[in-house]
Amino acid sequence: MRSGSVQSLSLAQARRIALAAQGFADPAHATPTMRTLSRAVDRTGVLQVDSVNVLQRAHYMPLYSRMGPYDTGLLHRAAQTSTTQRRTRRLVEYWAHVQAYMPVDLWPVMRFRMERYREQNFGWWRDVDHGLKKELFAEITDRGALPASALDDGSPRSRDHWGWNWSAARKALDILYRTGDLAIAGRTRQFEVVYDLPERVIPAEHVEAAALPAADAHDELVRRAARSHGVATVRDLADYYRMRTDETAAAVARLVEAGELETVAVEGWSRPAYLHAEARLPRRVAARALLSPFDPVVWERARAEALFDFFYRIEIYVPAHKRVHGYYVLPFLLGDRIVARVDLKADRAAGVLMVQGAFAEPHAPETTAAELAVELRRLAGWLGLGDVVVGPRGDLAAPLAACLPGGRAPGRPTADPTPAVNEPAVP
Repeated sequence: MRSGSVQSLSLAQARRIALAAQGFADPAHATPTMRTLSRAVDRTGVLQVDSVNVLQRAHYMPLYSRMGPYDTGLLHRAAQTSTTQRRTRRLVEYWAHVQAYMPVDLWPVMRFRMERYREQNFGWWRDVDHGLKKELFAEITDRGALPASALDDGSPRSRDHWGWNWSAARKALDILYRTGDLAIAGRTRQFEVVYDLPERVIPAEHVEAAALPAADAHDELVRRAARSHGVATVRDLADYYRMRTDETAAAVARLVEAGELETVAVEGWSRPAYLHAEARLPRRVAARALLSPFDPVVWERARAEALFDFFYRIEIYVPAHKRVHGYYVLPFLLGDRIVARVDLKADRAAGVLMVQGAFAEPHAPETTAAELAVELRRLAGWLGLGDVVVGPRGDLAAPLAACLPGGRAPGRPTADPTPAVNEPAVP
């Protein structure tokens, strides 16, 4: 309905708009294909990359949440160029949200960010020798795509010269990557970044495209963020591509003037919100999905709380004895509400998906445990794990275990076996 000249949305309507924008109202494909993946990435805009692998690496999970069990080779093919198969790269890593896969057509849009990094001279990394950057760039130009470890081992160096210290080389390469002098060609089996020249990674049409004026680039990023959010505040929109609030607000004003965004009031929100002109409001959203801690639906914690009344903090770096819910906790989306959260770990050696804690939200329906059990079995199958085992932690543990044959539950809580720190976040 409308209040004066401003449309008002109920919180339930805002949730359905947001979930539809993220792809949770799209019809399922029986067998996900590259077309399915492209549709999912068009909804999310980016796929955040993170090195923690206690369950599954972060960039695979949002696709699973929207597509269901899929061949992860689809993502690998989308992020590679193949001259033999005449396949053009669709995705490339860059500092888009944070480290993330983004569509390759965003490369020229991100040039304003690359130039800003160049002008800032990386503040705390000003001690990196400019000569080192030149040498590393020359090595990659001559030798082709390489990880930092290969450059460090193979480049001429003096042991008493700090410039060839591993951390200095890694910093120099990251500067070259953020300024667009290098691009990420891929990753090794150990998840180490492999660098190459942009023209050997990005399709020529995007590498050679003229940089957009900064204001036009801001407009395009806010336009994409608004499409992925459906309805959002300026703060939400700024966070999506990690833009400055003033630049985001200016872009929002221009897009409102152009009719691409509409100012709306959302029930319970104290700040104005902006509805994308193409946003859908489905009558219902029949989602059933586990969300990665790095999923766009929940990565901005204040937005997750405002939309779903769901207070969420990731506890990876919290000492085990201080954790409330667990090490790697995934929200469970059912319909258009987040109704539970589960602390999951893939025990690959034992072939088991471990539910180390299961917790219901106050508004969780009676069907939560049964629906979550179905989703956990599906996730285990996708991960190649043969069983789901439920530990005793959490008020949802016993009913969940009862829905999983041989799933266990009541008993004495054991100490959290997951270390306080697993792997550092990327990069």
